[in-house]
Amino acid sequence: KDGDSGETAVSDSYFPPQSPFSTGLACRCPRCGKGSLFEGFLTVRDTCSVCGLDLKNEDSGDGPAVFIIFVLGGTIVPIALWFETLFAPPLWVHALLWSVVVLGGTIALLRPLKAFTIALQYKHKTPNRPPGD
Repeated sequence: KDGDSGETAVSDSYFPPQSPFSTGLACRCPRCGKGSLFEGFLTVRDTCSVCGLDLKNEDSGDGPAVFIIFVLGGTIVPIALWFETLFAPPLWVHALLWSVVVLGGTIALLRPLKAFTIALQYKHKTPNRPPGD
């Protein structure tokens, strides 16, 4: 039992260790691997619906967005240069094509990378601190 509240506390040792990679890609709870991590597209739930893990203070910061910028920039720019030398399309084709590719890649990668970052923080027991501490 947990103090005077009468609720039973579930310890982390009750759950087998989860891979941050698999729980991140699946956008699942880093403790049980079953509950959904997000309420909306990028809004982290307050608690896991399966194991009750408190997720209120989980925050990935800007890490996933910065990583996506570097990965997409480092891959799309050489591909765009290769595409230019091979086909020499008008500038509007480049603007339209690469805008769609970058936007699609960002939307596809942001959610799993945010979940992966939160899972890594959970695995390595990074303290949850409110902003400003």
